[in-house]
Amino acid sequence: MSEPITLNVGGKLYTTSLSTLTSFPDSMLGAMFSGKIPTKKDSQGNCFIDRDGKIFRYILNFLRTSHLDLPEDFQEMGLLRREVDFYQIQPLIEALQEKEVELSKAEKNAMLNITLDQRTQTVHFTVREAPQIYSLSSSNMEVFSAHIFSTSCLFLKLLGSKLYYCFNGNLSSISSYLQDPNHLTLDWVASVEGLPEEEYTRQNLKRLWVVPDNKQINTFQVFVEEVLKIAMSDGFCIDSSHPHTSDFMNNKIIRLIRYK
Repeated sequence: MSEPITLNVGGKLYTTSLSTLTSFPDSMLGAMFSGKIPTKKDSQGNCFIDRDGKIFRYILNFLRTSHLDLPEDFQEMGLLRREVDFYQIQPLIEALQEKEVELSKAEKNAMLNITLDQRTQTVHFTVREAPQIYSLSSSNMEVFSAHIFSTSCLFLKLLGSKLYYCFNGNLSSISSYLQDPNHLTLDWVASVEGLPEEEYTRQNLKRLWVVPDNKQINTFQVFVEEVLKIAMSDGFCIDSSHPHTSDFMNNKIIRLIRYK
């Protein structure tokens, strides 16, 4: 066994052996630790690699075992793919491709269920009519909620890449609100004529947009149309047995299924 080596990968420390790091000589790590490519050192004298430290554990474990072991709820395939591409360990690249095919097959059959709710809320706000002159105004605002469940985690990620919240003058993907890989709850409001932009921020009111079309979702009809468009492009179709036709047409429930 060779002497242990401590690596600092993006601020996270790992200890391994030189033989492990050079087990694939044609890889980036093989070149770095065989002297073909100079390595950097941190302030403690550890070899420093400016890459994602958390993901490196899967890279290192593959070097040790020649197996790509990922947790069942692993949610960072895109990041892992980029890191694997950087290290250029060819057997790991092939193992990752096999894993992605495996995950894709597992998600071919899927169910999507969306429950919708809408209410009217009165919002009060001030309007600046002139310097130092303000008046109090109020208006009715439509408030929407959508509770989304899908057995396909990948579909919810796809949905998250298309729908964005508008808040405080910025657009942010709803993916950042995806706490559970199978569940997503959306809450947003329709635009109110005359409501100053800063009032949306002050009252914590989010609006919903579809990108890259840059279309604002101000009604449930538009929301349903956009979700159906995204879902059907991913192979889903309307479940003919549920819900009842009147529920679907009233925009209360959307249930879609996918068989491949």
